[in-house]
Amino acid sequence: MLRGMTQTPDLGPEDRKIITLARSARARNGVPEGAAVRDETGRTYVAGTVALPSLELSALRTAVAMAVASGATSLEAAAVVSESDTASDDDRAAVRDLGGDATPVLLAGPDGVLKSSVTAG
Repeated sequence: MLRGMTQTPDLGPEDRKIITLARSARARNGVPEGAAVRDETGRTYVAGTVALPSLELSALRTAVAMAVASGATSLEAAAVVSESDTASDDDRAAVRDLGGDATPVLLAGPDGVLKSSVTAG
């Protein structure tokens, strides 16, 4: 676990894990956001923000795309680490497209502290 990650008692170990992975991707790549998603088999997909002249994707949409490209058919949960106070509508839509309305979307700050937990729907 990364130093400074606060244990949030209402999160299970698998949800804490995807927050930690998202936080690691953000720090490792020096990007504004890191994200991780967990598919129906428990596999995780981790990504950072993509900012190219011809392609811009949020970290969460990139993680969802990686899951789809790897054959995932559903999502159990998603996490994004960002300075933002909310998950964007576009990010929640991408999670909803693969995981459905009830899929949890966890938003944590760069320190790993959970800011909010909403559903994709």
